[in-house]
Formats: sequence, C-alpha cells, structure tokens
Amino acid sequence: MRIIENIAEMQRLADTWRAGGERIAFVPTMGFLHEGHLDLMRTARKLGTKAVVSIFVNPTQFAPTEDFESYPRDLQRDLDLSTAVGTDLAFVPRMDEMYPERFQTYVNVTQVTENLCGMSRPVFFRGVATVVSKLFHAVKPHIAVFGQKDFQQLVTIRRMVKDMNMDIDIVGHPIVREKDGLAMSSRNTYLKPEERPAALRLNRSLKEARELVDSGERNASVILKAVNDCLTTGGGATVDYARLCNPDTIEDVEVISGPTLLALAVWVGKTRLIDNRVLELPG
Repeated sequence: MRIIENIAEMQRLADTWRAGGERIAFVPTMGFLHEGHLDLMRTARKLGTKAVVSIFVNPTQFAPTEDFESYPRDLQRDLDLSTAVGTDLAFVPRMDEMYPERFQTYVNVTQVTENLCGMSRPVFFRGVATVVSKLFHAVKPHIAVFGQKDFQQLVTIRRMVKDMNMDIDIVGHPIVREKDGLAMSSRNTYLKPEERPAALRLNRSLKEARELVDSGERNASVILKAVNDCLTTGGGATVDYARLCNPDTIEDVEVISGPTLLALAVWVGKTRLIDNRVLELPG
C-alpha cells in the first residue's frame, strides 16, 4: 500500500489514475481504525478500482473542551489494517498542509446541522464540512463511503456535495456493531468495563422504539419517553439528546408518518456515545 503525505502529490496521482480510467473510492477517517472502518474500506474496494483511505485527526471539529489531544492514535496499526483489507493508498496529510498558517476559509452547511449534535457541538459540522471538502479536493474521488452511525454527518456531506455541485457519489454504509450490540467507535476504548452495561442501553432503546412503532405507536413524545426511560434506568448514563427527526432535513417530528430517524447521544461516564436507527412503518 502506498502512503502519501503531500497534497500536491496526492492530486497528481489522482489525476493520473483518472486519466487512466481508474475509479477512485475514498474513505475519510480520523484513524484508530476498527472493524467498522475496515468494512467501509472493503466497500470502497468493491465500488472502485482504486481504494483510498485518509487518516487525519481534524482539529477544527473539536471544541476547546473536547478530546482532540487525547483522541486515540496509532498510525502504524492503522496502516497495517488498511493494507490487510486491500486498500491501495493511505493519504496521511500533515497538519501544516491541511491548515497552513493564517488559515481562514471554512465550509458552513446550515439547516441540516442545526439540530442534534449541532446543538451540543456547535463547531463540529463546520469542521467536518471543511476538512471533508479539503480531502475531496486532494483525493479527487468518484465515490466516498461514510458510516451511517454518524447519520447527521452523512446528511451534511450529501447536502454539501449537492449544493456545491461536487461530482462525487456519497455512499452510506450500515452501522457496524460489536458482538454485544454497541455501535463501533474509536471512542469505545474510553469506556471502563463497569460502564459497558449503561452503554448497551443505547441499542436496547432503539429496539424498544422499533417495537413500539411496529405495535402501532405513532406519537413521538410517547416513543421518546420510553427511549429516555430505557437509557437512564439503572444509572450511569446522561442523555445529551434523544430525538425523532425527518431523516432528510434533520427536523424534529411530532408524529411518525413515514421513515423517521431516532438519533441518540448519551454520556456514559466521560465518553459521549452516539447511535441511531431509521424507524420504518410496518407493512
């Protein structure tokens, strides 16, 4: 697997690949890869003739009080794992290339970022949209694969690509879970063993909501009360948000009348976990 750190070199290679008829499939990551990332990379391998992963911990999506400095990193392990799943290239840009001195240009996607994580992490989506835009300009992919665990992020990137006329197909990949049902995340390593039971309530609450919808419940407040009760009963978890939203606009809904996103963000100890499910009407 080839490794490139320089943006201009990455762009030249991407141009060469494109001129030769290759189809570039791209997976942006912040590294500390887990099986969920590897599944995205396997999908990229199937969708393109050249599979590229980026590894870059992006500072602009972290607030000053968040975990940028302590975010888990293990570059050599990431490179070994990427090689093992057949990735052609790892783009590992330097910080001074991505954000040179006096950097002052940002991408701001508005309406779909205002709810959910946008309320509790106000700088997050501006940072995500900016870095993904920059990575797209460097890698020049035909396809980019994103996990659906970060559902609002996926919607935001799709909105940016549509609004900015970027010629890139955005592919959403289903959530990959650990054996006990916890959605895979690099931050799961923060969890203490005794915190695991509280963390598992996220997936359990999603299942309870689905069962309520399957049994005929359509009132969002009733479903959300059951979800919050499931999340908090037993202690050890603090709900940041649990909301039912339109999956395209990320606006709250009061009555379920079609596919509806149930999105969760929950603090378990010092670890913020997110999870979601699109609730479909039966039949």
